[in-house]
Amino acid sequence: MTREEQIHGYLSSLQQNLCQSFGQLDGGKFVPDPWTREPSATGLTGCGISAVLEGGEILERAGVGFSDVGGASLPPSATARNPQLAGRRYRAMGVSVVMHPRNPHVPTSHMNVRFLSTGDTWWFGGGFDLTPYLVNEQDVIAWHRAAAAACEAFHPSLYDHLRKSCDEYFFVRHRGEARGIGGIFYDDLNEATPQFGMSWERCFEFMQAVAGRYCETYLQIVRARYQLPYAARERDFQLYRRGRYAEFNLVLDRGTLFGLQSGGRAESILMSMPPLVRWAYRSPDAELDARLLPYLTTLRGHDWRARAEV
Repeated sequence: MTREEQIHGYLSSLQQNLCQSFGQLDGGKFVPDPWTREPSATGLTGCGISAVLEGGEILERAGVGFSDVGGASLPPSATARNPQLAGRRYRAMGVSVVMHPRNPHVPTSHMNVRFLSTGDTWWFGGGFDLTPYLVNEQDVIAWHRAAAAACEAFHPSLYDHLRKSCDEYFFVRHRGEARGIGGIFYDDLNEATPQFGMSWERCFEFMQAVAGRYCETYLQIVRARYQLPYAARERDFQLYRRGRYAEFNLVLDRGTLFGLQSGGRAESILMSMPPLVRWAYRSPDAELDARLLPYLTTLRGHDWRARAEV
């Protein structure tokens, strides 16, 4: 079995396992939407499955997408960091997950693991991050401890580096605040990565560790929060804050830009969007803002692992 066949098989199984785990939690079902992309003017071709659960009791919208695509030329969002590869053929495989819970006490979560190859050059990328609305600090601590645990077997300072990368990447620059409380994020990870270079086999193991920790930890958070009571006040605030999530996805997210610039399938690329959003000129609740915003501004980059759980 070739390396690309191994990754394809793992990612396909990962999608199925995530849909099963979160479908059982919600009592609903992820509806698979297989798709095939015939060669286009951009040279893009490939296939995938977009699996979506909508209108669940716990998950208002959840998407788990698997894609395996290739093209005649890397899009600008990829070659901006690797200009020497402009014009190269490529193959990109990945699983992308976004969970938008119904209860405002449950944070939105995102996870992505991916592999990109241009023949003699390959990279792994991915990570996970958490976007709360009504912050429970226990969740923040558990999330970052899980992120550190995913990294610890690979390099002693890997978590610190990837946490910083996550904080820098998931930052809504035009708002001056983070999208959420962070996690880990990595791009262009291969054997030549400065300080953290790993063999293909170790990079593949890391991909699996990231996905495993995400599933385990987010399931724990959802189970702990989804039955907490809330009213119209909290729901209105959740919808308002979801607008920030949508702004980041549409304006700044490299994955969204990669998909759209390469001529990808819009339905699959944009399934990460929240199902309901409210944009308002001002926040509907200054008190709830005051509780949330420190986590997105002054506490951005805080090392939560040492904080005692309460």
